[in-house]
Amino acid sequence: MIDVAAHLDAVLEEVRPLDAESRDVAAARGRVLRHPVHAAVDVPAFDSSAMDGFAVRDLDRPATLRVVADLPAGTEQDPRLDATDAARIMTGAPVPTDATAVVPFEDTAHGLAGGLSPVEIVVPPRAGAHIRRRGSDVRAGDLVVDAGVRLTAGRIGAIAASGVGTVSVSRAARVAVVSTGSELVVAGAPMRRGQIPESNSVLLAGLAEEAGAEVVLRTSVGDEGEGPRAAIAAAEAAGADVVVFSGGVSAGAYEVVKNTLGDLMRFERVRMQPGKPQGFGRTAAGTLLFGLPGNPVSAAVSFELFVRPALRALEGDVELGRAQVRVALAGGWRARPGRTQYVPVSLDRSDPERWRATPTPRGTRGFGEAEGLAVIASREDDLPPDALVTVALW
Repeated sequence: MIDVAAHLDAVLEEVRPLDAESRDVAAARGRVLRHPVHAAVDVPAFDSSAMDGFAVRDLDRPATLRVVADLPAGTEQDPRLDATDAARIMTGAPVPTDATAVVPFEDTAHGLAGGLSPVEIVVPPRAGAHIRRRGSDVRAGDLVVDAGVRLTAGRIGAIAASGVGTVSVSRAARVAVVSTGSELVVAGAPMRRGQIPESNSVLLAGLAEEAGAEVVLRTSVGDEGEGPRAAIAAAEAAGADVVVFSGGVSAGAYEVVKNTLGDLMRFERVRMQPGKPQGFGRTAAGTLLFGLPGNPVSAAVSFELFVRPALRALEGDVELGRAQVRVALAGGWRARPGRTQYVPVSLDRSDPERWRATPTPRGTRGFGEAEGLAVIASREDDLPPDALVTVALW
């Protein structure tokens, strides 16, 4: 058997980054940035007001001032101000060159209701109050977002605010998901004795999409014949970068993936529970092939450990795995010498300073309730209640 890390290393060695493409920043959310983005303009682009109120000049005591201008956001006005003048100004509007501070409406006698009549300043401002100086957030040329990160709504907003309209990103990885088993029928269809609903392709396609990939094919094949080869051909015709098989990789008599794809894939036993049997390889065209166990929980755990990192690496993402936290076990746990365990858990967050993890019931239903995977390293002694474990969050 080989370690989880060794199998993952073998997978990642075969990953070649996908091509980059230029996209409008508004359409780039969820993609991985391939080249750093530097600000094209200062942010703010000019001295601007941080409050609705009145721009004033050299005011150090309460006073009544003449209002000489009205400055909404977007105005090009730059009125002259004397010490006895004020300009009504809205948040985001350019501050007059002569102004030294902005007085918020709440520090005046009548606020917005006073209109453009002379304004009574009740609380004099400190110098520079409520003025956002040009470039105080970002200077033109500053790094805004580095390469290798997945673009969130906040990141594309920051890029747009810095005056950049297009970005270089990886295209989404394209994935084909293939379930194996002659007993499988489409979920919701009538079943005869011995048949079960096909669910792995639904589960794995969902995990692929959560990882940022595009699913281009979802299908199933029987336990006999050349179905896996036909599925690979269909996947490559659809442009797939990755084909994920579930089932057919263990030691039974009808392991169709293992029996038909031995020339393309290497099959290993990995020191993990669940998910010991694993297959991996690539086609002559470079398509990555994954063979995962058929049990749904084993397939999902295997996807998280091996397929998800490969998909992220294809897109150039520097973060290959899920976010992790250290959490106390609500109860004890029986250790498994020689194999790392990956345990679906639910999380009690009622104490924000000490989350607690409880293993979910075994099987598909329990996995559906899981909020993460607890990683329990190989060990001889059992874990007591309140032992700390690492949990990869869904």
